[in-house]
Amino acid sequence: MKIKAVTVNRFRGYAEPVVVELDDLSVLIGRNDIGKSTILEALDVFFNEGKGCIKIDKEDINKSCLARGEDQIEISVEFAELPTEIVIDSSNRTTLVSEYLTTENGTLHIVKRYSPPGKERVFIRASHPTAEGCLDLHQKKIAELRKTVEDHGFPCTDKTRSAELRKAIWDGQADLALSECEIEIAKEDTKAIWDQIKAHMPLFTLFQSDRKNAESDDEVQDPMRVAVREVLGDPAIRAKLREVADKVRERLEDVSGRTLEKLRELNPQLAASLEPQIPDLDALKWPEVFKSVGISGENGIPINKRGSGVKRLVLISFFRAEAERRLAEAGNRHVVYAIEEPETSQHPEHQRGLTAALKALATAEATQVMLTTHSPEIVKHLSFDCLRLVSHRPEERVSRVVPNELPYPSLNEVTFAAFGEATSEYHDELYAHIESSGDLPAFRATRPLVNYVRLHRNGSTVAEQISSTDFIRHQIHHPENLHNPRFSSADLYDSILAMRAFIKAQRLAVVS
Repeated sequence: MKIKAVTVNRFRGYAEPVVVELDDLSVLIGRNDIGKSTILEALDVFFNEGKGCIKIDKEDINKSCLARGEDQIEISVEFAELPTEIVIDSSNRTTLVSEYLTTENGTLHIVKRYSPPGKERVFIRASHPTAEGCLDLHQKKIAELRKTVEDHGFPCTDKTRSAELRKAIWDGQADLALSECEIEIAKEDTKAIWDQIKAHMPLFTLFQSDRKNAESDDEVQDPMRVAVREVLGDPAIRAKLREVADKVRERLEDVSGRTLEKLRELNPQLAASLEPQIPDLDALKWPEVFKSVGISGENGIPINKRGSGVKRLVLISFFRAEAERRLAEAGNRHVVYAIEEPETSQHPEHQRGLTAALKALATAEATQVMLTTHSPEIVKHLSFDCLRLVSHRPEERVSRVVPNELPYPSLNEVTFAAFGEATSEYHDELYAHIESSGDLPAFRATRPLVNYVRLHRNGSTVAEQISSTDFIRHQIHHPENLHNPRFSSADLYDSILAMRAFIKAQRLAVVS
């Protein structure tokens, strides 16, 4: 099963339903505190049911919703690439389509509602029969279904199977009156179906920007210690450790027994007051045996003593490796990697390497990757199709990013188009594009001339007239030249608008 879209409603900053369409690679961009991480954390709640990084509490309900009496958080996920069949009651084979549990588009839409601090109810939103006697068949016992079939004389091939009985009832209707409705699916009567669906749902793993985990700081800094904990928790490993502990106990009991026997020959009273103290397996602190485990460089410096960039790079790699291991153990299920701000503490070269690795990961079978980022270096190496802009615009909180004036995705351009935020970096990008296109002389001819004092390396100066855009660019690149008045924010904004208009006009001229 592959995630097609997620909808978040009444969760933290999302007071209204917000739909986010997802692809193999989906990258959320936008200002700080705009709600990018909230989307990833909503998915963690949905898939990991409080056993992942995030647990819902009473503070997660949107306050404006709560004020108007809406006290349930709603997170829903729509899936494509559905299982070809599901098995109910160990042998009752059926399909989601034949059970009318899919949408009219053939997708599976699961809705979870939470009443903080976290109690969940699960529904399937589907195009479902609403004709009389057809709506609640999944909640009925097999005896009730059989009675309905027999009372109406509906043909049925196998009255011992609930799926066949439901099919007989639905097939017996002249008009099923299909309509979008919700079927509660995690109740006792429908648990078999829900368990089957859960077994096919993707594994969702979240790597947070601040790496909030239940482990201690040392464990977070050194993933090998996390591995030790997981290995020692393996039942097969614990069985081997018990064998070792039993052998040790046997030898210790022998030694202590013979010692006390000899003591009784000398002082029976003292010997009677003593007994061996041998801890049980559960009391043994096996992790202490492996406390020196870690990853070190050639110079012997452990990871947790390295720079923050190295530590985070190792952690991301560990995160990916663990997700792949869990995927292999889970069989053919999809896996979703969600990583917040992979650029944190990484210089541009590592950012480019991570971007390439994550793009390659997203092309793997049964794999989706979700990122949040503030890095222009990462964004410009992505395609437009995978970018999602998160904003406060009420008409469209999350939108796809479309090409503007630059031929590649630019975070600076997205920020300008969405928020009107003019930056020196975006000014540089536009200027470089015009220059590389060979159109700089033509553009300069469209701009007013301003006075500029050029500073030479020997300290001498010369007065000249240059275009207002060149004036801004020179000041950006030569802050040491203090012989000119500083350009204003309005000047920067105007120059950016002029370059965007020029690029657009040139593009339209080529098309025509």
